[in-house]
Amino acid sequence: MSIFKKIMTAIRGGASELGESIVDANATRIFEQEIRDAEHHLTKAKRDLTGVMAQQMAANREVDRLKREAAEHEGYAMQAMEKGDETLALAVAEKIANLESELATQQQALDSFSGSADRLKELVKKSERQVGEYKRQLSMVKTTESVQKATSAITDNFSSSNSKLLNAKDSLERIKAKQQKFDDQMKAAEVLESENSDKSLEAQLKAAGISGTSDSSANSVLARLKAKQK
Repeated sequence: MSIFKKIMTAIRGGASELGESIVDANATRIFEQEIRDAEHHLTKAKRDLTGVMAQQMAANREVDRLKREAAEHEGYAMQAMEKGDETLALAVAEKIANLESELATQQQALDSFSGSADRLKELVKKSERQVGEYKRQLSMVKTTESVQKATSAITDNFSSSNSKLLNAKDSLERIKAKQQKFDDQMKAAEVLESENSDKSLEAQLKAAGISGTSDSSANSVLARLKAKQK
């Protein structure tokens, strides 16, 4: 029996860990949905607040009406007493009493609506500030996640492509070597062409009976020697 309990405990523990891992993996999505839910409730609260404020305004109008009517009947009672009509004055006084009783009830309702409206207004403002702060935090969280994902991707790609980078480096060196070889061949061809051009010119001069530099020097040396013999 104790073994069975341990197995059940292990299963519950595994389920708890699985649940936590799911929550962690979807934490941002859950947070965003909770913000949307809060906004929905806040919108409903504002509608409820407008209802309370409407009742407050209606109660306020009724209080004002009862006050005016009571004041008006007080004037009637005073006039009746001035005329010595106690019966009429008493009837008006009874009307005033009823108005004051109703006024007290309406004033109590007005105070209740006013207090509720003030509390709800404060709660709505507080909730709006909190939702706004959560939205800013959500934006920061999303930005941080994006940066972390980008950093992770760069790191993973760099780690997995080290050999590819080395291969790319080898390919680049081969390309450079091939290009250098081509340049060397072009330079060699230019030098060879230049040498061939010089020899061709020398041959043309000899064919025309024009001595080059070497022949001119030999002739001048021989003339100098002959002059010494004389």
